Amino acid sequence: QPAIPANMSSTNEATVIHMDDTTGKAPATAAPPPAAAPAPVQQQRKSGGGVPFILRSGAEGFRRCMAFVDLLLRVAAFGPTLAAAISTGTSDETLSVFTEFFQFRARFDDFPAFTFFMVANAVAAGYLVLSLPFSIVGIIRPKATGIRLLLLVCDTVMVVLVTAAASAAAAIVYVAHEGSRRANWAPICMQFHGFCQRTSGAVVASFLAVLVFIVLVLLSVFVNQLFVDHCGM
Repeated sequence: QPAIPANMSSTNEATVIHMDDTTGKAPATAAPPPAAAPAPVQQQRKSGGGVPFILRSGAEGFRRCMAFVDLLLRVAAFGPTLAAAISTGTSDETLSVFTEFFQFRARFDDFPAFTFFMVANAVAAGYLVLSLPFSIVGIIRPKATGIRLLLLVCDTVMVVLVTAAASAAAAIVYVAHEGSRRANWAPICMQFHGFCQRTSGAVVASFLAVLVFIVLVLLSVFVNQLFVDHCGM
């Protein structure tokens, strides 16, 4: 250490400099590492990156809410499909005026379109019951995209099936009410009132189920598209 001058006051603090024994120079102190610049991805996430507010505030909660709506729609569609199948399957009426050799009777299996209509609605009702657990899983696990895609494909198939069956049954109901003059087909609803009322109500209920299925498909497409856009950002 260098000698302290005699004229320096004892109250002042002495500055001690440690010298290197070999070189006589003070060791260089290491500079602190520069602060890491924030990643651009993190800046975009903090600022929002153009994501809608409802996704920034809680994308998982939004998807869970849409999954709950999906569950309610499936429960709502189950009633019309089951009612259409039961109403068509029990459509059987026999006129009170008949003889021993002639009976006038109208039954759903006399028309292949009504048989197809009843089977299609029964299949749709069974599918809706089986799809309820998958919809509940979508509520518990909002990020399960595989289940959403599976339900979307099956819902689209049900839309096509029920629409075809309801359209075929509607054509038979129209002929039963109005007949066809060119084909010399007389309307039978003037005699078979109960049969026509049950089949007509079943067709209306089936078309209501078709509307619910269409809403389910559109909802699934909307939620899946939002999920893809949010993950891409």
